[in-house]
Amino acid sequence: MPSEFIPMPVTDMEHAKLSAASILVVEDDLLFRKQLVAYLEKQGADVTGADTAAAARRWAAESAFDWVFLDVNLPDGRGTDLLRDQVFSGNAGVVVMTAEGAVSGAVEAMRWGAVDYLVKPFDPAELPLVIQRARKMRLAARLDEHQRRHREPSEDAFVFGHALAGLREQLERILAVDRRLQNRLPPVLIEGETGTGKTMLARWLHHRGPRAGQPLVEMNCSAVPETLAESELFGHERGAFTDAKTARIGLLEAAQGGTLFLDELPSLAAPLQAKLLTAIEDGRIRRLGASRTLEVDVRIIAASHKPLMDLVALGQIREDLAHRLDLCRIRLPPLRDREGEIVPLAEELMARICRRHRLPNRKITPEGRHRLLAYRWPGNVRELMHELERAIIFEDSHELDFPHLAPSQESTPARPPAADRPSATPDDWFNDQYRFPSDGFSLDQAIQRLIRHALAQSDGNISAASRLLGVSRDYLRYHIAQAKKDGLLDSAG
Repeated sequence: MPSEFIPMPVTDMEHAKLSAASILVVEDDLLFRKQLVAYLEKQGADVTGADTAAAARRWAAESAFDWVFLDVNLPDGRGTDLLRDQVFSGNAGVVVMTAEGAVSGAVEAMRWGAVDYLVKPFDPAELPLVIQRARKMRLAARLDEHQRRHREPSEDAFVFGHALAGLREQLERILAVDRRLQNRLPPVLIEGETGTGKTMLARWLHHRGPRAGQPLVEMNCSAVPETLAESELFGHERGAFTDAKTARIGLLEAAQGGTLFLDELPSLAAPLQAKLLTAIEDGRIRRLGASRTLEVDVRIIAASHKPLMDLVALGQIREDLAHRLDLCRIRLPPLRDREGEIVPLAEELMARICRRHRLPNRKITPEGRHRLLAYRWPGNVRELMHELERAIIFEDSHELDFPHLAPSQESTPARPPAADRPSATPDDWFNDQYRFPSDGFSLDQAIQRLIRHALAQSDGNISAASRLLGVSRDYLRYHIAQAKKDGLLDSAG
């Protein structure tokens, strides 16, 4: 029989960890079982006692327990047999209890999935600390599993530049609110075209906020099948659906105390959007197949490649969820609108890529700059990074000119084949009868002529001229500067 014990003080945090927890105590010693049950109930837990392996099996079949304190030696068998037979839910943390000198049984139980063990006699006041330690281990294991499956090589540093100075100020205001609140942080919505850097911005916000030391869990909602999305987010109990052979912690639970980044949030089905809204507003979730709710404190950062209110009108996202997420909204502009930053951004990204591949840094030739500015970048920063990495890996030169970077269809409409093309009209600037001279043709001079013509038509307005030519203002300014330098466009701008 266990010796007498003096209860240790329990902090409010430890009490909160046990509040509403469902616990099964399997112990054949009547007095010690009553002591454990009484102590755990005093801490707010819902406790069930069992004195035999058979009774434990019956209770486990009827209820899904959060925690099980399991004696190794029972009158009708060994507690390790219950673990081996997977009697308890996979979400149940099993702590085995063994008499001093019989630690080998505890070691066997750990091999069958027990999260910890206690040597009797012990002070029941140790139980909240054991639960707290085991909970951290389980959440860390779920987080590690998710990160192993979704890990991608990337750098978290977000490049702002002068065009995003206003965005930086907005983020600093959000961080100031986060530091003041600490808990129950409001959700953040990041809107922007594909490839603008929404994921990197979410990481930037997490790693500079008050939860930087807590988990950052990322989920691409568009990449998860609709049938699995609810289980991935909220978790499930064993038997919740056909393939649920074991219980599993959801990502909302795994991100406890940290941040959950939901990329392409509108891809979630409407019923799941409703369940997510409840989790955000109430701070509670229910695993699939469970009867009880769990409390979670998770900062939600959601991302969408289209404005949520436009998607509300199309019926692709719930209006109430859109309004809830719209509290802290960040809009990332496309790369083509980041005035004057394409070349500096390319140089910064190129330096990072070279460091990652342990290669010497490269330079961009004037022709390379010309091509970077002429391209419209429909894939935004992601496309720019891929183009830079391709050039760094496959080009041997220390200077890059991106010869394969052709103007995008957005800026240069394709012309039909000659056989299908009508004869020249007043709207067609190209003379189909023209023949290139045998001694060569100066494309640069032709470009300067087109620029002069566009500037003349737009009364010298560079923005209007760039729209007429279908190019960016940076591209036009670059050519005007080059023309002035070469004496080809003395009257420009």
